[in-house]
Amino acid sequence: MRMRGEDDKSMRLHLLAAALVFGAIAGRPAWGADPRYPDWPCVQAKVPDISVAAVWAGPPLDDAEKTWESDQRVRDLVARLAPRRLPIEDAKRAISEFVAGDAGAREEKGTVLFAGLLARLNRERSEVMNGIERLARRQKDSAEKIRAEISELHQLQDATSPDEAKLQDLSSRVEWSTRIFEERNKTLRYVCEVPSLIEQRLFALARAVQEAME
Repeated sequence: MRMRGEDDKSMRLHLLAAALVFGAIAGRPAWGADPRYPDWPCVQAKVPDISVAAVWAGPPLDDAEKTWESDQRVRDLVARLAPRRLPIEDAKRAISEFVAGDAGAREEKGTVLFAGLLARLNRERSEVMNGIERLARRQKDSAEKIRAEISELHQLQDATSPDEAKLQDLSSRVEWSTRIFEERNKTLRYVCEVPSLIEQRLFALARAVQEAME
């Protein structure tokens, strides 16, 4: 026979799980707001690629977008500059050292360097956004599973002679599932900022390249 305290504990768990799941979903008004990207969960609008015009006021890239990878020095410098762990002041010094020479040389070097940075950071940003959408799809699946488990838990709690072992097992599963769900939501809130951080990094590097070219 179930004790009153056990009933209260199970009901509290039921209500807590429901609040966590439905509250987390309700708190994401932007999820699927754009019909083009139904799995995009972030408040920030999804912009698939960073446009050149948004970050670059220098010369047209022309063939630089295709040729930058053929220059080992440019490839190495792009790989060094792209990560956000490199302070921007250090990045500026490296850019100034590379974008040297007369006006024509500076323009050529600066343009090909920016083309490499644009390609590298656009690719990284796309990979991050694809990962965000994969995690969002997993969250949707998890939410549906938890909904079903909560419904089953509610039915067990209302039963005249509930299966105590099954009730305890299901309660533990719901508790564990909601913990994982919330942890993933925290991860989503963090990674949703990353595409914007990458774009800001590219803008800062583009500005440093343009300054070195002048």
